[in-house]
Amino acid sequence: MRYELYYWPGIQGRGEFVRLALEDAGAEYLDMARVPEADGGGVAGMMRLLDGDAIACPPFAPPFLRAGRRLIGQTANILLYLGPRLDLAPRAAAGRLWTHQLQLTIADLVVEVHDTHHPLGPTLYYEQQRAAAKRRTRAFIAERLPKFLGYFERVIARNPAGGTGLAGARLTYADLSLAQVVGGLRYAFPAATAAALASCPRVRDLHAAAFARPRLKRYLASSRRLPFNNDDLFRRYPDLPG
Repeated sequence: MRYELYYWPGIQGRGEFVRLALEDAGAEYLDMARVPEADGGGVAGMMRLLDGDAIACPPFAPPFLRAGRRLIGQTANILLYLGPRLDLAPRAAAGRLWTHQLQLTIADLVVEVHDTHHPLGPTLYYEQQRAAAKRRTRAFIAERLPKFLGYFERVIARNPAGGTGLAGARLTYADLSLAQVVGGLRYAFPAATAAALASCPRVRDLHAAAFARPRLKRYLASSRRLPFNNDDLFRRYPDLPG
């Protein structure tokens, strides 16, 4: 099956968690932001699906995935669907549910990262909330960053299958997502992330191993992989701690 991924152009964002799974599996997919609008792509094509009257069950926001007749929204939900089809989820139902739970926890962490630079909401520019962003970032680095990374470190250490990832004996989409988060944290808060990872060697090794996988290594070196930037989830502002 050829999948169609819809997300905003110019940023990795939440769409990148889906891209990593598709790329690692070697799945055939179209990144619709790069498809000409005349061919149903770009922002215009995406907005027709979001706002059009013809969609009975429209997604709230991108990313969303077209898989045959299905239109699936929400990052964790998309990965729950793709996981078994791309061989990136445990085979047993309990393992799939656990992997989904981990993905939802990663989503919670991503929201907290976003809120370091937009603590008063996305409708205000960063410059309009700089003071609040400094306070939020200090608290995130001191309390939330080590708590989240420490949790994932414990999960890997307690993996009943003895694997080096979060769930089961083989790599899952949750491992890819955690690797993406570590990369984003290193961009946004390099010193603070290095300090936190010093006590989380399993998380650090998971990031390295995931991004060393042959297909992902080629993807990361390609033009398809957009760079981190300050319009994205993970941002680096010189006046913020980290």
